[in-house]
Amino acid sequence: MSTTIERTFSSRREAELAVERLVQEHGFERTDIFLSSAGEKNSAGDTPSGGDTATYLETERSDAPLSDPISVSVDINHDSRIVIVNRVFDEIVAG
Repeated sequence: MSTTIERTFSSRREAELAVERLVQEHGFERTDIFLSSAGEKNSAGDTPSGGDTATYLETERSDAPLSDPISVSVDINHDSRIVIVNRVFDEIVAG
């Protein structure tokens, strides 16, 4: 039986970090992980971070739409992996 776990993250950086940890550290297949805006608009999250923030030469950036959190969902085929996904998601959110 397949289970889907979904969590929202405030920035694209957090969402991408969660995906990379699941793939690289825990062996999840990238094809079982999905990222999307949690709202109806295209979004880079609701908090700027990393490449979405202005450099010292810019006052602000308008090319990275900030409107809704980023949703990460993971399809899981083994119940034992649910704990891993929740732990990674919790660690990312806790910072």
